[in-house]
Amino acid sequence: MTQPLDLSGRHFHLIGMGGAGMSVVAELLHARGAQVSGSDQADSPALDHLRAMGMTAYVGHAAEHLDPAATVVVSSAIRPRNPEFAVAKERGQEVIHRSVALALAAQGMRFVAVAGAHGKTTTSGMLTMALRHAGVDPSAAVGSVLPELGSGAMVGSGDIFIAEADESDGSFLNYTPTVELVTNIEPDHLDRYGSTEAFEEVFRDFLARLLPGGVLVTCVEDAGAARLADYAQERGYEVIRYGRPECSLATPDVVVEGLACAPAAASARVTWQRGEHRLSQEVRLAVPGEHNVLNAAGAWASGVWLGIEPDAMAEGLASFRGTARRFEWRGECAGRRVIDDYAHHPTEVAAALAQARTVVGEGHLSVVFQPHLYSRTVSFAERFAQALSAADTVIVCDIYAAREDPLEGVDSQVITRHLPGARYVPDMVEAARLAAQLTPEGGLVMTMGAGSITQVAPVVLGEWGCGGAGDESVDAS
Repeated sequence: MTQPLDLSGRHFHLIGMGGAGMSVVAELLHARGAQVSGSDQADSPALDHLRAMGMTAYVGHAAEHLDPAATVVVSSAIRPRNPEFAVAKERGQEVIHRSVALALAAQGMRFVAVAGAHGKTTTSGMLTMALRHAGVDPSAAVGSVLPELGSGAMVGSGDIFIAEADESDGSFLNYTPTVELVTNIEPDHLDRYGSTEAFEEVFRDFLARLLPGGVLVTCVEDAGAARLADYAQERGYEVIRYGRPECSLATPDVVVEGLACAPAAASARVTWQRGEHRLSQEVRLAVPGEHNVLNAAGAWASGVWLGIEPDAMAEGLASFRGTARRFEWRGECAGRRVIDDYAHHPTEVAAALAQARTVVGEGHLSVVFQPHLYSRTVSFAERFAQALSAADTVIVCDIYAAREDPLEGVDSQVITRHLPGARYVPDMVEAARLAAQLTPEGGLVMTMGAGSITQVAPVVLGEWGCGGAGDESVDAS
């Protein structure tokens, strides 16, 4: 086994260090011996965690934070006008994308890249916890906190490295994986790619990054992923297809049958006729949702291909308890519940609300949705409305711009005008309060979106009079 790269003697400075992806990269670089510093616009538990490990984390962005000898790490969200980015460019310092830094940290290991428009955080988390449970001791970079680790990063002694592979900016093309696990290729990020065809083309480019002797594992219940599987097989790549036969667009190698869902669990049997060996295993999850069973099937197949015993993979998947902001339980009060979810694409919204319906049953389901990106909101407005219609009360607040500048004349009413009864409440705190007021005993409120909406769950609880918070707990910036 090739040894991981020793980065001692190098200094990396991460702009936006407290973000889910960047904080994981910071931990991994630190574990490889590098000196690590960084900054973010606001303090956070993530920065506290990095400081506790011995890294320097500044609040606010300023040119004086940047050591002239440091390699600067940025994500696509960092604008050129950021003072640290600007001074780095002015000095001619090395500036690399966070995916390049992650690839550095993973050198010398078997790289498992988990890609797809939806499900990559959960699936990479499942695979990490299953391999950990099986005693493999992997390293990992998951874009959300795994409760068992208290972080999205894990630095292990084994030779397997698991990471999310981000298609949004094409940065997954910086990786050279041994395993590519693609959950789906449903069109997204059309502001960058422009068409379904272009979006699928970048996944074919990603496939070309697969190392010789590697494998593509993909869910053929999704049309784009099924096309990628055919494309890969025609070019001589090893392909493992998984899915339910009745829902798949091609014959799956790993067959998912007997899928059952409960409010807090799900299960199915996965069967793989692998040459002369018939592998069959009951997979039981401590998280609900049909989509999570499919995610688990992909993780199971990947682990078995890597040499893990099928029963050990199944046992390990049972140990998975979810990730932060993926159907995350945030509290219960006076017979009502709050769950927070990262869903920000219509397919994800529909899956999350279906999952919520299994929890609340015939009870009242309310959703406070914060759209993410102006371009995505405009592209999928009608589909968002259709997905949100699964809730009894729908409140949509202002769009979270993230890396984009506002589009003149565009607000969240592009969604609500397609959904009679839906309310547009620009301020997310007021939206949360209204959802709490409209949700009767036995009901459930979901706060949903990829932006700052996660902050308002305490506002909902506060409105119900139990352990909540007022405006002072929420940063609406």
